[in-house]
Amino acid sequence: MSTTTIDSHTQAASHEMSVGSFLSTYVFSRDHKVIGIQFLFSTLIWFIVGGLLALGIRWQLAWPWSNMPVIGNMLFSAEGGQISPEFYTVLVTMHATVMIFLVIIPILAGAFGNFLIPLMIGADDMAFPTLNMLSYWFMWPAFIFFGAAFFTDGYGAAAGWTSYPPLSAMTTAAPGSGNAQTYWLLGVTFVGVSSMLGSVNYMTTIIQMRAPGMTMFRLPLTIWGMFITALLQAFALPVLTAAGFMLLADRLFGTGFFLPEALSVNNSPMVSGGGQPLLWQHLFWFYSHPAVYIMILPAMGMVSDILACFARKPIFGYKPMVYSICGIAGLGFIVWGHHMFVSGMNPGLGMTFMVATMMIALPSAVKTFNWLGTIYGGKVRFATPMLFALSFVSMFVIGGLSGIFMAATPVDIVIHDTYFIVAHFHYVLFAGTAMAVFGSIYFWFPKMFGRMMNETLGKIHFALTFLFMNGTFFTMHILGAGGFPRRLADPYHYPTFSHMLSMNQFMTICAIGMVAVQVIFAVNFFYSLFWGPKAGRNPWHANGLEWQAPSPPGHGNFDFQPIVYRGPYEYGSPESDEDFYPQTMPPKQERAELA
Repeated sequence: MSTTTIDSHTQAASHEMSVGSFLSTYVFSRDHKVIGIQFLFSTLIWFIVGGLLALGIRWQLAWPWSNMPVIGNMLFSAEGGQISPEFYTVLVTMHATVMIFLVIIPILAGAFGNFLIPLMIGADDMAFPTLNMLSYWFMWPAFIFFGAAFFTDGYGAAAGWTSYPPLSAMTTAAPGSGNAQTYWLLGVTFVGVSSMLGSVNYMTTIIQMRAPGMTMFRLPLTIWGMFITALLQAFALPVLTAAGFMLLADRLFGTGFFLPEALSVNNSPMVSGGGQPLLWQHLFWFYSHPAVYIMILPAMGMVSDILACFARKPIFGYKPMVYSICGIAGLGFIVWGHHMFVSGMNPGLGMTFMVATMMIALPSAVKTFNWLGTIYGGKVRFATPMLFALSFVSMFVIGGLSGIFMAATPVDIVIHDTYFIVAHFHYVLFAGTAMAVFGSIYFWFPKMFGRMMNETLGKIHFALTFLFMNGTFFTMHILGAGGFPRRLADPYHYPTFSHMLSMNQFMTICAIGMVAVQVIFAVNFFYSLFWGPKAGRNPWHANGLEWQAPSPPGHGNFDFQPIVYRGPYEYGSPESDEDFYPQTMPPKQERAELA
């Protein structure tokens, strides 16, 4: 064989190895850090989509039946850019679907859960790396199905993110009730499979793979939040998955799980039915109320770590914080019926759900007062992550207090279909969770990418987001108190609500500003990714194990075997010469003996 042939074979083999290593390292990676970053970038892209859908909703409410920018001319040019009433329900449905199933849940459990759990417990990776890889790639069918729904008749599912039957079960019910609704159900199913794979991995990793000395009560609260979230997913998701398959069977095979007898919609043939539409609501909310805590518990844990670090104080009441997370999870399984107070349930059952819902405010209050106790008297550093964490606490209080109103059955019956509800869950999920996510990105960015984000741009991003966010969402409480209905494309058809048009226009301008401000975040993120100042191992002088690993950590995470001597919140300890005391630093006496 000639030298040329040998060289060509060597080059081909080298090329195959490089392609294989690229695919196995960056695409089909089994490294928890790469998988976490894959989740992060995927969810941030869908965050943009969800934000643009929200602007479509706000535009219609501010300037009803006017030419909607971009979408109007693209989809409704024959109507002069004026969207159809049915398309408004598509915007509402797909905005909520994208934000909940493709952004909040996967960015908390998928992105931060994957990246942080092994690092914070001192493990080299997840317990099941291949399963971990699959948990990300099972999201891609969901991305594809939800994306495909936009290109069907009606331009998307239109039965609301809750997809109540019979509207979601009848293919003739509305323009978005055909293939779009089927794709929606398949997308939710794949999100559920992804979450289930992740939850099994998280629980096993946290229980079995902690570093020497890392007892359960030395875990950071971020890990406790992730652990309880994984338990919630493991117990609640099978119910939603089974319900999704039953609804698919009703749609595709003519079964009667959720369709009542002799139902006809839009002159379609009557169905044999015999099912219970309310059964879906019970099954859906049995998962989806715990899902509310899946969307907030990891954020609570991450905020706790940020507050302790920048207040330079131990967490006030660490064990009560842990028990309150567990209490929220336990009570979360017995309150699903408060979403159904207007469904005509037995008043005695309604009373049970009402009392349980009010009880769940107690562990939430424990967390809030403990956060305030952590900050009180501390040497607070107002860095960008701290500003977002403080915002989370204050906004969560507003969202929680408005939740007390709707916990009471007679009050909820009045306000259930008003914007008061919309204000409540946006304060919990955007003003709460999304602000915690932003703070966590700024906080752990140096560990993820080895570089610091720009503090000045971060603070500008925070200030403008905080301002526009409250301008958008706080006003919804006022609208809701006035009875302004949700889910209607043109509430001003009723003279009662015509005077609220100017308030909606103010909210829409704030919403446009809030979305536009995220450009500052994107510029800061991508600029810092390549040209930000290089970060050391521990730029924030924090105590957690992840800050003892290189930035960014290599394969296997640690270049030494971490041994844990204490909890993660020993700030200002007299045992240490500095105001932080890393979990891996031996006690003073042991250090003296070694010296």
